[in-house]
Parts: sequence; C-alpha cells; structure tokens
Amino acid sequence: MKKNFETRVTGWFFIAAALLLWVGWALSPHHIEEYIKSEDFIAIGEDVWYWIWMFRVHIFGWVALAVSLFALISVASKKPFGVLILPGAGMVVAGSLILAIASAFYYNFGAWGVGKTMGKSPEEIQQFMDSILYTNQYVTCFVRFGRVFSGVGLVILGAGLVKWKIVKVWLGWFTVVLGLAAMGIVMLIPEHWEIYKPVFHTKVLWSLAMGVVLLMYGVNLPKLDSSSDQ
Repeated sequence: MKKNFETRVTGWFFIAAALLLWVGWALSPHHIEEYIKSEDFIAIGEDVWYWIWMFRVHIFGWVALAVSLFALISVASKKPFGVLILPGAGMVVAGSLILAIASAFYYNFGAWGVGKTMGKSPEEIQQFMDSILYTNQYVTCFVRFGRVFSGVGLVILGAGLVKWKIVKVWLGWFTVVLGLAAMGIVMLIPEHWEIYKPVFHTKVLWSLAMGVVLLMYGVNLPKLDSSSDQ
C-alpha cells in the first residue's frame, strides 16, 4: 500500500469536495429545478446574498471534485493503471466542470433575475422569461451531459479500481454502480429530474468515502510484470 503525503492530500481534496457540494446545497434557502421559473426570483429575492454565497460554495464543490480527481490521476495513473484510471477520472473531471458551468448559469441568472423582475408587471416578467428561454434550454443540456459524462467516467474509473484493487474493492464497485445509475437514469428516463436527486447525494457520499479510504489506507499499486496482461 502506498500511503504518503500525496494520498493524504488527495483524500482531503475528496473530503473538501463532498463538504462543499453538500453544505452549499443543504444550506441554500432555495433550489432551482430543471428550468428557471419566475417564481424562483421571488424565493431567491427573500435573501439574495445568502443564496448567492451558498451557491458559490456549491459550485466550488464541483471544482474541488475535479481537483480531487486530478490529484488521484497523479497518484494512480502510472502504467498499466493509467489505461483505465486516466480516461475514467478525466471523464469525471469533464462532467464535474460542465456541471459547475451549468450551476454558474443558475447562480448568475437567478441573482440577475431578481433585479430584472422586481416590481415588474406579470407581462414584463413573462417578457424577461421569454428572453432567457433558449439559454434555459441549453443549460439543461449541460446538466444532462455533465451527469452522463460523469457516469461514464465513474464506470471506467471504477473498473480500474476493481481490477487492480487500488482502493478497497467495495469502493471500486460502489464507483461502478454509481456511474451506471447516473447514466441509466438520465438516458433512459425522460422526466428524470426528481429521480436523479438521490444520485447527487450518493455522489457526495462517494467523494467522502474516497477521501476517508485514501486517508486511512492510501492506494494499492501492485507491481506487475511489464510483459503480463494482468
């Protein structure tokens, strides 16, 4: 087992990501659903600055998750492990950053919309909503692709973790199942927004578990014969 400064830093990155993601979500006074609606601006406007700060925390959670996976790549992507660890973690990084960008849209337009709709007539509010309709639609695509890309990456990453027992075997299988669930729900269920919500919380638990396991046990990087196909 390799347990050193690198694995400890990586573990703390994963734990920080889990805390930022979940604290930002749990303490937010209002959650925007799949599309921004005019009713969201009323709820956000009740405490707009607090909502802004909680959303910032949440967005940095996605960034911290990407940082965690970059750190994991630096620790566990040497030959032959890199053939699964690198593309798997790389896809989760891509998905996490896409989700961060999508979250930034909700954050920016949510706060901006409070000022744009305050004191306006229903007709003026509807006119504003119509003006952001196409952007609203694009961002839901960002969310879907971010979730699917992350799911693909988790399956590949989990396969590498299981094959070489880099972390505890149960955690490797947890990674695979989480990725399959993320992909399956988004791609197979048209109205999946509510159904997907537990997957977010499960991903937070996965990040926390990765952090704790790395802190406690480090990583297992078995020495393999370069000519071996294992």
